[in-house]
Amino acid sequence: MRTRMLNRMHRTSVRIDTDTHQQLKKLAVELGMTVGETVALAVRRLHQDRIGEDLTAEPTTDEIAWLDADVG
Repeated sequence: MRTRMLNRMHRTSVRIDTDTHQQLKKLAVELGMTVGETVALAVRRLHQDRIGEDLTAEPTTDEIAWLDADVG
């Protein structure tokens, strides 16, 4: 089902250097995925990592004020 969904998606090209392309193909094979699926997974994980970094950052003064606000 996943493959069918990807086949219906709009496709585009991304220029990467030859070494990165070879690493990407090797990783895709190791994961049992297509190159496109591997790129999608990498983008999702990078996005999740950034969210995690945001969540572990010290809160801003506005966030502290919001958290300390009286809800009653």
